[in-house]
Amino acid sequence: MIELLKLLAAEGTKKIDPSTIGVPKVTDANTALAGLLNVVYSAAGILCVMIIVFAGYIYVTSDGNAANIKLAKNAIIGAVTGLIVVIAAFAITQFVIGRF
Repeated sequence: MIELLKLLAAEGTKKIDPSTIGVPKVTDANTALAGLLNVVYSAAGILCVMIIVFAGYIYVTSDGNAANIKLAKNAIIGAVTGLIVVIAAFAITQFVIGRF
């Protein structure tokens, strides 16, 4: 952000090329789509791991409370299932984008 402000101040009204400020130029729709999907898959994967960690914390601190144990187990099962779906979606889209 600071680099952009310095560049704007130094250049005045001169047009700025996106690559000058670190934004890659997109020339292919497959590349743009792959980049967007990678961000979405990364965010979903991080969210699944965070849910697993939080559910593990609930499980460890449940103190034998059956409701908390059930909640934690269901959260872990759901997060692992979600992680498997994200990995499968990533593999499928990489295969499809690689074909076209």
